[in-house]
Amino acid sequence: MRTNKTLRKIQSLDPQKDAWEIVRLSVFYEFPWDFNRALELALYKTFAVPSIAKILHDTKEFENHSQKRYDDTDLILSEIIENGLENLRGIEAVERLNWIHSNYNISNEDYLYVLSTFIYDSAAWINKYGYRKLTINEELAGFFVWKEIGEKMNIKDIPETISAFREFHDEYERQHFHFSEANFKVAQATENLMLGWYIPKFMFNVIRPFLHAVMEPHLLKAFNYNNPNDLLRGMVTRALRFRSFTASLFPRNTPYLRTKMFEHKAYPSGYELEDLGPDKLINSPKCPYHKVRDAFQNAN
Repeated sequence: MRTNKTLRKIQSLDPQKDAWEIVRLSVFYEFPWDFNRALELALYKTFAVPSIAKILHDTKEFENHSQKRYDDTDLILSEIIENGLENLRGIEAVERLNWIHSNYNISNEDYLYVLSTFIYDSAAWINKYGYRKLTINEELAGFFVWKEIGEKMNIKDIPETISAFREFHDEYERQHFHFSEANFKVAQATENLMLGWYIPKFMFNVIRPFLHAVMEPHLLKAFNYNNPNDLLRGMVTRALRFRSFTASLFPRNTPYLRTKMFEHKAYPSGYELEDLGPDKLINSPKCPYHKVRDAFQNAN
């Protein structure tokens, strides 16, 4: 395994005290492309839960505004990771996320599961397709960072250890991954968005199995999809590992910050935090930023 100064830095840090620094080194320098794909898959997995898929399907955001919905999620989470929770911008991004979610009836258990996917499914992608596996420091740091974010989102009963949260994640999937029509429709809309970035519409169903080749059988079952054969899975795995290996030959010297990239098609001229979220909420009572700003100023 190739070593580099970023990895050596990660290994020298404390996974709890320096959790945010470790996560940023991993996401911004070591695996920027892979972490973005991992986040996409983590969010996609939540569509296999009928209670979550129903909320998303009922809003019609994925079917009618899939690019904006994708960009909004990407940008809000990126704002939080890039700015942290000791910076007003990061706190306001969390407040924006809380305000959007407050408009829907989401159970605490569903919140917990979505939070857990950012930890375990992101790690699973890197460990399978990255140029190297995550170190213990990186896995623990990811747990501590997302646990802190979850607490700021007022999610209750977050397990105190990485192993206990993993047990919750796995048991939740065993109990809640079931097929529903809403699952399928939200998943199809998301897949069509991603495929549309690269190929014409008439080829979607030809290439779709390549997307499914990175998905676990129990996830595919929840969408009533066929399980790709071992040959296709192996081909996709080798291609992704080769891409990661070649990228690792050119270590980054500057951070890859997604909020600074001009690749969010829903916002070709840039965005403000107030722009993020479903259109129907943009004109509803505004997010109470003044509360977090006052609290931040009083604390500092």
